[in-house]
Amino acid sequence: MPDQPLTARGAATYRRILDVATKEFAEYGIAGARIERIVAAARTNKAQLYGYFGNKEGLFDAIFFGSLERIVNVVPIDAADLADWAVRLYDEYLRRPDLIRLATWARLERRPAGHLVDDPDRLDDRKLRAIAEAQAGGRVRGGDPFDVMAMVIAMSMAWSPVSNVYAATAEEPAELHERRRALLHESVRRAMAAD
Repeated sequence: MPDQPLTARGAATYRRILDVATKEFAEYGIAGARIERIVAAARTNKAQLYGYFGNKEGLFDAIFFGSLERIVNVVPIDAADLADWAVRLYDEYLRRPDLIRLATWARLERRPAGHLVDDPDRLDDRKLRAIAEAQAGGRVRGGDPFDVMAMVIAMSMAWSPVSNVYAATAEEPAELHERRRALLHESVRRAMAAD
């Protein structure tokens, strides 16, 4: 992917493209997203977009990998309290449902099976080490650390935009979210407790 712009004006355009394209890809997926809509809404042109990102796939990659980094940085794992981590993930899905939709489109259009990204791009090493250490310390149930992590993430997504039962929104009553958080916390705590 080409380098980011060096000028303040270029950086602002770059950021506008990312912001608009995030919404576009989250709503329409990779195949359905349209560069024409992105450049019009970002108040730029195709040449600038292609100069920054190379092509539509490169633009999606920049957004998608940025979303993976965001979730790792904004919601860092606490393997000693996986229940709290699950609740913080739930809250992030409410704040940024587009992040889950991007991952869903990547799963649907790119990787229908296996890991969502190639091994060099996976960002779960720290999480897996933390879970393994918590297991070794007797704080988390045994089992493959990856499977433990996957189960906690799946539980945290019970009401996310990818739920096949119900997708929650931030606009719902606070007491409803508190009830879900309490159920999620207790369920993960019990499921992940050491044997």
